[in-house]
Amino acid sequence: MRAARVLAQAKVNLVLHVLARETSGYHSIETLFQRIELGDDVTLRVGVPGRSLDCDGPTMPAEGLGAPERNLAYRAALAYADATGWPDGFEIEIEKRIPVGGGLGGGSADAAAVLRALEAMSPRPVGARLLEVAGSLGADVAFLTSDASLALAWGRGERMLALAPLPVRNVVLVIPSVGVSTADAYRWLAEERGDYQPRGRLIDAAALTSWDWIDRNAANDFEPVVAARHPEIARQLAWLRAEAPLALMSGSGSTVFALDEPGGGRRLRPVDGDVRVVVSRTAPSAAAVELVG
Repeated sequence: MRAARVLAQAKVNLVLHVLARETSGYHSIETLFQRIELGDDVTLRVGVPGRSLDCDGPTMPAEGLGAPERNLAYRAALAYADATGWPDGFEIEIEKRIPVGGGLGGGSADAAAVLRALEAMSPRPVGARLLEVAGSLGADVAFLTSDASLALAWGRGERMLALAPLPVRNVVLVIPSVGVSTADAYRWLAEERGDYQPRGRLIDAAALTSWDWIDRNAANDFEPVVAARHPEIARQLAWLRAEAPLALMSGSGSTVFALDEPGGGRRLRPVDGDVRVVVSRTAPSAAAVELVG
């Protein structure tokens, strides 16, 4: 039996534009991903009989995460096995710290951690093909499988340009008690736009060598329609924007976040309401895979 352990880091979207809907039913996006230090602990063992998944932790919903076969981390292990013929058996253990359904890419982070762990242990690593396997699993998985701290992504998130990491900033995550379904967020946006077919904004990668452009242009197309249906999210955003230079909803919600001044050390005071506050930092790189057996 061999084993590997890796911190499955979450992400926030510093920019998220939702573009035209494809004939397949999927929407194209244009986004700027930032990796953060908050993460789930993922342990993977190979050379074991059968295939299993076990999830636990303080952010696990009371109803659990459903059947293992529907879990993105489990599906990532199957996808790697399908692509390479290895491994036959595996055990996945996840200690959840990333809120489920909060727009922080927790499921995608776990899937990415599984792919990176398998690649580190594989007798025949697939190299660049690993991002192809990751891209088949979802919009965030390719970024979180890469080593990038910051990246532009297009299409469904699988077309990606890694960028140089920016100076580390404190991140305050405000996590409301409500969750937001990604499918609902897309539906609300479609209802709001009607037949409108937005064009890409063509974010200039050359401008992303400092936080200045991001502080001025951070935006999330989901934010207005989600906040209109969840006043508590709108309230938290208004509070954070009075306190910090950059505040935004991540992904399709419901987590909102604020970034401190570059190089700043102050901590935002606790926010009122039925929320959980988590203080983290932007991550300068992907966490290393630790071989433990």
